[in-house]
Amino acid sequence: MVEMEKSRPEKQHLKHTRRQRVLREIFSWVWLLLALFFVEGAMAQSRLIPSGSMENTILVGDHMVVSPFGYALCVPYTELHVPLWRNPKRQQIVILVSPLNGSEDLIKRVIGVPGDRIRIQHGIVYVNGIRLKEPYVLRDPAEMGSSLENFPPDGNGIYDGLTPQWAATLPNYMHDGSVVVPPNDYFVMGDNRGDSYDSRYWGFVPRRNIIATPLFIFMSINAPEGEGVWQPGHMGERLETYLSIFVHPGEVRWKRLFRAL
Repeated sequence: MVEMEKSRPEKQHLKHTRRQRVLREIFSWVWLLLALFFVEGAMAQSRLIPSGSMENTILVGDHMVVSPFGYALCVPYTELHVPLWRNPKRQQIVILVSPLNGSEDLIKRVIGVPGDRIRIQHGIVYVNGIRLKEPYVLRDPAEMGSSLENFPPDGNGIYDGLTPQWAATLPNYMHDGSVVVPPNDYFVMGDNRGDSYDSRYWGFVPRRNIIATPLFIFMSINAPEGEGVWQPGHMGERLETYLSIFVHPGEVRWKRLFRAL
């Protein structure tokens, strides 16, 4: 009887110890998940490039580490972004949420910051009347005289491909033949000027849409299938491409790995 009475405190102690272990385990997993969400949402994320709009700076099949730190607090696996304190600089590469549909992520280069006057003549970009040095640009010499390489259009000129909203509001931002970037907005373009759907076509990017900047390339694959394999909805083909590099390692652009952007 005495032994039974002594065992009760021991049983209670064991039960209390087990409860503490379970709570510690739960707390550890919750802390780990919160840490992962913080890293994913505020420090580093991965992105892959499905199109050639930034060639030759960034190629189709490049896989990048990007950092939202200071630009936006992103809620992982959602489209929610909270703008933070950092603002992009001119000629900086940024990740942005498309102003057209509010869901697709784009990668472009900032050409104009708030207050800048932008004009393109025969493919040459002028910012505030000064020619912008752009050694990274890929362009077709045959297009130098086209509306694509002369922006904004002179007089009643027609600029092919403008969205109706941008075509209607563009004159409001024109001054002395240049486009003036309004407060809290940015003018962006792709480095591959002949294959980039950008601010020339759909207008300015609100600051709240800029969510990250790329850090470096961690993988680059020259898929024989071309751009299609990297487009959304092609997970099967993409998995085959990843597996194929073990058989055909030459498809990896080894010299591009860990290249800073």
